[in-house]
Amino acid sequence: MDSNLPDVALSEHLANTIAKLDPHGLPPNVRRTCEDLLVDCVGLCVTVRNADYIKSSVAAFDDDGLCTAIGHAKPMSPAGAAFVNGTAIHGEDFDDIFEGGPVHAGAVIVPAVLAACERYNPGGPSALLGIAVGVETMCRLSLVAPTMTHKAGFHPTAVFGAMAAAAGVGVALKLNPRQLVDALGIVGSMASGIIEYLAEGAWTKRMHAGWAAQSGLRAALLARNGFFGPRTVFEGVHGLYFGFAHTLEGNYEALIGEFGTRWVTETLAFKPYPCGTMTHPYIDCARRLAAMGIKAVDIKEMVCEVGEGTVHRLWEPLAAKQKPQNGYAGKFSTPYCIAAGFARGNVGLGDFSDDAVRDPAVVALAGKVRYQIDPNNSYPRNFTGHIRATLNDGRVVEERQPHMRGGAHEPLPRQDIADKFILNAGHGGWSEARSRDALALLRTLYDGQIDLRTLRA
Repeated sequence: MDSNLPDVALSEHLANTIAKLDPHGLPPNVRRTCEDLLVDCVGLCVTVRNADYIKSSVAAFDDDGLCTAIGHAKPMSPAGAAFVNGTAIHGEDFDDIFEGGPVHAGAVIVPAVLAACERYNPGGPSALLGIAVGVETMCRLSLVAPTMTHKAGFHPTAVFGAMAAAAGVGVALKLNPRQLVDALGIVGSMASGIIEYLAEGAWTKRMHAGWAAQSGLRAALLARNGFFGPRTVFEGVHGLYFGFAHTLEGNYEALIGEFGTRWVTETLAFKPYPCGTMTHPYIDCARRLAAMGIKAVDIKEMVCEVGEGTVHRLWEPLAAKQKPQNGYAGKFSTPYCIAAGFARGNVGLGDFSDDAVRDPAVVALAGKVRYQIDPNNSYPRNFTGHIRATLNDGRVVEERQPHMRGGAHEPLPRQDIADKFILNAGHGGWSEARSRDALALLRTLYDGQIDLRTLRA
């Protein structure tokens, strides 16, 4: 036994806190966020239910079970449903974001907890608590060493999502503190997710949320049945942050401090555009420039001030970002997103097809977009946008966006989230009547039983 181990590890602090929480004691804003999160996530499952990557996912998890892959007829195992739903929710990058991380919490936590409750504990209040705890845990984990996980080559949603899913599922299934510690220790060995998908717009980022969801579920079940995990999974010399952020120096108080009394969950951001979140304020700037009557042919160049932490994912290599290889790669190209927003007046699901990103007019404009690093940019605490457009006649026109629409500074109204659900469900082939029935079910799901059968095909 290592004599340097702490008397009380971080996982034990966390487990002792979350095991005492009660769904009826959640603040109203936290419950409201969890309600909106459920609606947003289910709509995203439906919108991509016929996508190639979802068909591949359903076929790969061919085990039987009692759980619902939303939009699909065949019942699946809990792990299969968690994987398919998580992959679907995150698949188009249209899902929620926590700006401080950044991490996509809903795509991991909602599928993991729904699958666990549908199979083992169908009470709606337990699902509500599990989702609230899982989301809060995931967001707080991302604040311990911000940007370090991305810099090390890993996807924070994948890594922190697995840990948080274990916590959320564990609470929903009423694991005791010792079991919760084991679940967190176990899932540390299941966390994964490299960001090499950026090279060619491959599908692997899409599955990161699904893999994390099913990993957290499996870890919680292992712990419930007596499997033992390391309690120093977070701060240990071979722990999570050493492995995935290459550091043991972190603000661990951001994880455990005031957990259960101060909730960052209520600051979760809901997306108005289906693409990388940090591109959103730049799209808003581009749309305003176009609304001034400026034409693409009038533009000599567009220079954007950016946070250094966004460059390696959204701006470089610049030539490749100005001409993305396929539709999915376009989601992580700020030059393309700016050009699409300017040329088309908006950015929606249809703007990320392979044909859309090859539109000659949009490609030509994207080629005029470049960046310069602003050392005072507040990323990742806040997502800002800026475009300085120099026109052929020498005029300079500038637009700034101080924050992301849909985030803590300018939340999307609840009606906008409902409208987004109806549009997404319609995109997936559901009638408006069916979509509105589903919306009514989701708004009351936490008060009854977790019965998702009407959400199948």
